[in-house]
Amino acid sequence: MEMAGARPLARLSLLCALAAVAILLAFTGEGGPLILVIGLAGLVVAAAGVWWALAHRGVVRWAGALLAVAAPAAVLVFYARTGLWVVALESLLLGGAALTCGRAALRRARPERGMAAIARPAPVRPVLIMNPMSGGGKVGRFGLVEEAQRLGARVLLLDTAVSTDVAALARRAVAEGADLLGVAGGDGTQSLVAAVAAAHDLPFLVISAGTRNHFAMDLGLDRADPTRCLDALTDGEELRVDLGIVADRTFVNTVSFGAYAQIVQSPDYRAAKAGTALNALPDLLLGDQGERLDVDVDGTRLESQQALLVSNNPYAAVDPLTAGRRPRLDRGTLGVLGIRVDGPVQAAELAVRGGQATGLHVLTAHQVTVHAAAETIPVAVDGEALNLSTPVTCSINAGVLRVRVPRGRPGAPTANPRLNWRHLVALAAPRSRSTPGSGNRTGEAAGK
Repeated sequence: MEMAGARPLARLSLLCALAAVAILLAFTGEGGPLILVIGLAGLVVAAAGVWWALAHRGVVRWAGALLAVAAPAAVLVFYARTGLWVVALESLLLGGAALTCGRAALRRARPERGMAAIARPAPVRPVLIMNPMSGGGKVGRFGLVEEAQRLGARVLLLDTAVSTDVAALARRAVAEGADLLGVAGGDGTQSLVAAVAAAHDLPFLVISAGTRNHFAMDLGLDRADPTRCLDALTDGEELRVDLGIVADRTFVNTVSFGAYAQIVQSPDYRAAKAGTALNALPDLLLGDQGERLDVDVDGTRLESQQALLVSNNPYAAVDPLTAGRRPRLDRGTLGVLGIRVDGPVQAAELAVRGGQATGLHVLTAHQVTVHAAAETIPVAVDGEALNLSTPVTCSINAGVLRVRVPRGRPGAPTANPRLNWRHLVALAAPRSRSTPGSGNRTGEAAGK
């Protein structure tokens, strides 16, 4: 059954797409295709410039950076001097409207339910582990210790001057009678405590006191005000979500292999992330320092990947508005993103074709095995730098983690389907009607 509004939105999407093309042809005549060609050429040159800026040093890097900036600027100047910028802008806006309406139509045609929330009684002996340095001191800035204690929780404040076995701390809290474990800290700390909570089938509370709070974001929690996460202690519900496993370690978000994982290993990374990455990338992309990876993804082989991202559930379709978010954390599958870009031509192809580029692989899987020539490879697990023996296997434990969340959380993003114009045309087409005589045949068959 067609969901309300899907067909009109599909038709509106196609109408906007046709109007975008019609404007180019009607108002610029032979200049219409020129707008597209010039714009595409600028995109290709800019992408090649980005590649040279990342993969080289010295003069070549500066020249690449200059190209990356100058190419789109030259396109804008060309549009302005020829008087085509208004037409180009109108066509671009209509194209954007076509994409937006198309995605909305496909979402309505194939609606996807959110993660099911289960009513559970409030915990009696909750224990929360808090890192006072996480997120630039959010624990102190938002008064999380005092608020948690006011709501009846026991708080274990980490001493950041010494190394602490957070998992052992969580296990000791369970042995002392905790009926809920929670973390105010980064995703790496959360994954360690989440593993303990899952092992003992206890609810787990996420407090968005980290820097990026990826896990909290995909749970629909308030990242601007972490005190709202504490509302789950008295007025909450539970979600059953998956946990990723890499070697013998749990992850709540991602495991990174290749270039990014090697950059994270640098001792200078925490203090100067951008500078460290720019200094390391030329050797990783073109030199001998970058370990190429062969990857088995549920039987599909990816050869010589430069970077690989394995996520606990797949991320949304590539889209400027939703990229970097997971609509669901209970699909029971891993998301896989593999990248291999060997030069400016492939970089330009990636910019033009996006998810269809030959150097980009976007897959889902239940198991991922990473092979490399080295006996050990650097791996970033929820942002934490590790070295693991090869081959490295990633898998998923479906529904093992009970996450307690407040009822009034802002909400997780809806799924954003990949735009398929063939499906969109089929959705926009008029409803098929029964052929003449088909009703009589049905009646005859029913009467036999």
